[in-house]
Amino acid sequence: MAHHLHCLCLLTLYWTTGHGLEGKFSGPLKPMTFSIFEGQAPSQIIFQFKASPPAMTFKLTGETDGIFEIQPDGLLYHNKALDRETRAVHKLQVSALDAHGNTVEGPVPITVEVKDINDNRPTFLQPNYEGSVRQNSRPGKPFMYVNATDLDDPNTPNGQLFYQIVMQLPKINEVMFFQINNKTGEISLTPAGSKELDPSKNAFYNLVVSVKDMGGQTENSFSDSTSVDITVKENIWKKPQPVEIVENSTDPHPIKITQVRWNEPGAHYSLVPKEKLLIFPFSIDQEGDIYVTQPLDREEKDSYVFYAVAKDELGKPLAFPLDIHVKVKDINDNPPTCPPTMPVFEVQENENLGNSIGTLAAHDMDEENTVNSVLHYKIVDQTPMSPKDGLFLIQSYSGVFQLAMQSLKKQDVPQYLVTVEVSDKDFQTRCQVQINVIDINDQIPIFEKSDYGNLSLPEDTAVGSTILTVQATDADEPFTGSSKILYRITQGDDEGRLGIDTDPQNNAGYVIIKKPLDFETTAIHNIVIQAENPEPLVQGVQYNASSFATFTLIVTDVNEAPQFPQHIFQAKASEDVAVGTKVGNVTAKDPEGLDISYSLRGNARGWLRIDPATGDIFSAAPLDRETESVYRVQVVATEVGGSSLSTTAGFHLALTDVNDNPPRLAKEYTGLFSCHPLSAPGSYVIEATDDDRQPFRGPQFTFALGSQSLQNDWEISEINGTHARLSTKHTRFEERVYNVPIRINDGGQPPLEGTVSLPVTFCTCAEGSCYRPVGHLPGIPTVGSTVAILLTTLLVIGIILTVVFIRMKKNKGKLNVESAQASEVKPLRN
Repeated sequence: MAHHLHCLCLLTLYWTTGHGLEGKFSGPLKPMTFSIFEGQAPSQIIFQFKASPPAMTFKLTGETDGIFEIQPDGLLYHNKALDRETRAVHKLQVSALDAHGNTVEGPVPITVEVKDINDNRPTFLQPNYEGSVRQNSRPGKPFMYVNATDLDDPNTPNGQLFYQIVMQLPKINEVMFFQINNKTGEISLTPAGSKELDPSKNAFYNLVVSVKDMGGQTENSFSDSTSVDITVKENIWKKPQPVEIVENSTDPHPIKITQVRWNEPGAHYSLVPKEKLLIFPFSIDQEGDIYVTQPLDREEKDSYVFYAVAKDELGKPLAFPLDIHVKVKDINDNPPTCPPTMPVFEVQENENLGNSIGTLAAHDMDEENTVNSVLHYKIVDQTPMSPKDGLFLIQSYSGVFQLAMQSLKKQDVPQYLVTVEVSDKDFQTRCQVQINVIDINDQIPIFEKSDYGNLSLPEDTAVGSTILTVQATDADEPFTGSSKILYRITQGDDEGRLGIDTDPQNNAGYVIIKKPLDFETTAIHNIVIQAENPEPLVQGVQYNASSFATFTLIVTDVNEAPQFPQHIFQAKASEDVAVGTKVGNVTAKDPEGLDISYSLRGNARGWLRIDPATGDIFSAAPLDRETESVYRVQVVATEVGGSSLSTTAGFHLALTDVNDNPPRLAKEYTGLFSCHPLSAPGSYVIEATDDDRQPFRGPQFTFALGSQSLQNDWEISEINGTHARLSTKHTRFEERVYNVPIRINDGGQPPLEGTVSLPVTFCTCAEGSCYRPVGHLPGIPTVGSTVAILLTTLLVIGIILTVVFIRMKKNKGKLNVESAQASEVKPLRN
C-alpha cells in the first residue's frame, strides 16, 4: 500500500471538459466527461471523487478494458496508455458505497474521450500501381489514382493525407508531364504532357509518389511512397483527311463521308459548325461516323469547315475538338451566261482590217480554271449580211472581236447585230452583240473663240469652284468617239491646280479649281487649252490652232494667317531642370512674309514661357512629373502688322522622372491592434509606395526601425520590394497606443528615405474588436453630461416654441381687429 501511495504522489493532473464545484480536479460524484490524449504514460490521475456520508468507498464499472481503475477514496486513474485506434470513447460508471458495500449513490455515467495523436504512418494500399493514358488526353482529367490510409483521426491534421509526385522518369527537359491531386491521389496530364506525350518516343514512364500525413505541412509528419508505372497509348482521336464531295449527288442521303473515334467506348459525339449556316448539311452518329445529309451545291458554297467534339457522360470534353474540312467538287451543271446588257461596239468607216473593236465577256458559274468553265466563242449569225457575210471575227477563247474584211460604209449599213454561240464542255448559250458603224474622224474640234481674256480670282477661291466655261464644236457624227471632245491644259498650270470637265450633251468644258491657288507661288497663269477627240484622226488630218484656246488667270493676294509646319510639337525634359532652361522651340511662317510674334495659351500652371520673337520655349517655374507627366499648352503665332491674323499649334512637354519623392505608406494604417494582454508575439503587414516612376522591375524599398531603442520590443522584416512585416518581440506591452517610427528607403539615384509613424494599439478585446469603456473614450460625453445636454436642448426648444406661439397669438389678434374694422366700412351706394 505504501508503494501504491508513493506512485500516486508522482501522478500528473489533466485538464478535463467537466469538473466539480470544488475544483478542476476534485468534486462530488456526478456525470462527467473527460478528454485524454492517447499514448500518455500509465498511472495518470483523472479525477478525485469525494464521498458524502454514509458513502465510504467508490466502485468503477463499464468499458474499463483493464485500463481504468478507481481507489476506494475516489481517485480515478488509468494504469496503461490509451489507444484511440483501439477504442475512441470509454463509457464508465462510478458508484458510491457505504461501509457494508451497498450502493448509496450512482452509478453515474463517466465518459472518457480519447484524443488522437499522430502515432500512425500513412500506408499505400499497393506497393506498385499500373495505369495507362492516351496521348493528347485532356489535361487535368484523371486517368488513374493512388490511395493510402492512415489510422489516425481523419478529422484532425493527424489523418489528413497529402499526395505528391517525387520523381518522373524519364524527365525530358525538366518538364513534368504528370500531376497529382494532393488530396485525392488522382493522377492526370499536365498541359505539357497533353501536348508532348508520344508513344513513338517514350511509351513508358515511372513515377515515385509520396504521401504524408499532417497535410504535408510539418517536418514531423509521417510518410510513405509507392511506384507508379504508366503506359502511353496512341491517340486515335485524330483529324481525318479532307473530304471531297461531288455536288448535286443523286445518291440516297445521308451518305457517310468520314469518321472519328475516341480512344475508349462510351463517348458522346457531336458536330459544331465553324460559321453560321441556315442549314448545316452534316450529322454524326454515336459510333463517330460523319454523314452528309443532303446534296450540296458548289456554286452556293464550295467548302465547309466544322468541328467534331467528343464528351463524357457528364458533358465535359474528352479532348480538343477536331476540325473537319469538306470540299464540294464541281460538276458542269451551269451553262454560260451572257453579259447583263447587250454589248455595243463601234467601228469606223475606215477601220483597218484586223483591228480590235471590242470584247464579249460571257461568264460560267462552274469552278474557275477547270474544264467545266472554259468557254469557246463562235459567230453563228450576222444581220444584215450586207455587203457580205463574215465581216467580223471573234477569237475563240478570249471573245475579242476583229474586223475581218473590207472597210465599212455607214450610208450602206449603219448597224450590225451579231449572234455568238458561247459553249463550255456540255452547254451552249447564244449572246448578241451590236456593232455600230460610225463616221470617220476627219473633223477636228474648233473653239468658238481662241482667247477667253483675263480672269482675276482671289487665292482663297474654294476648291471645286467652276471659274470658266469653254466651248468647241466637232462636225463628225454626234455622240460618237469621233465627235466627243476632251479638253486638256497644255501650258500654264504645272502644279495641276486646274481641271476641265466635259458636258457629254453639248461638249461644253468647265474649268474647275482642283487645288488651292497661291498668290505667293504664282500670281499669273497663262493657260493654253487643247480640244481633242478620244478617237484617232484619220490619216492626213491633224489638230491645228483652231483646236487651241487661251486665257490668263490672275491670282490676287489674300492676307493669310501664319502657318506652322506641324499641328503638334513635342519635347522632353527632366522634371528637375533649372528655371530658365530651354526645353523646346516652335517656328511658323507667314505667307506674306510678315514678322511673327509667339505667345502661349493654356499655360495653367505657369511652368513655361516663350520668346515672342524666336519661338524658343523655356521653363518658368519648377516642374513636377508627379503633378503632370505631360504638360500640354498651345502656341499662338500672330503676324506683326497686316490684319494681325494668328494660328495655333500644340506643344507637349513630356517630363522624365527624377527621384524626388521619399517613400510613404500606401494607405492609412489606423486600425492595427492586438488584444491585451498578448498571448503570443504578433505581426502586422504594411505596404509602401512612391510617387516617382518605378523601373520595369518595380519598386525595391528597404525597411528599418526608426530608432535603435526599439529593437528590444520590435523587429521589421522585408517581405518583397513593397511589403514588410512589423513584429513584436515579446508580450509585455502596456494597454495603450504605440507609435512605431519606421524608415523606408527607395534605393533610387540618389536614394531618398522617409520616416513614417505606424500606430499600433494594445487593447482589451470584445468579440474580436478593441473594447474600451464608454467613459474612457476621448471625445465621448459621459451619461451625466449627455442628460444635461439633452435637458438644455429641450429647454431651448421650449423657449423658442413659446415665443412663436405668443407672436402667432398677437398676429391673430391684430388680424381680428383689422377684419372687424374692415367689416365696419360700408360700401358706397349709388
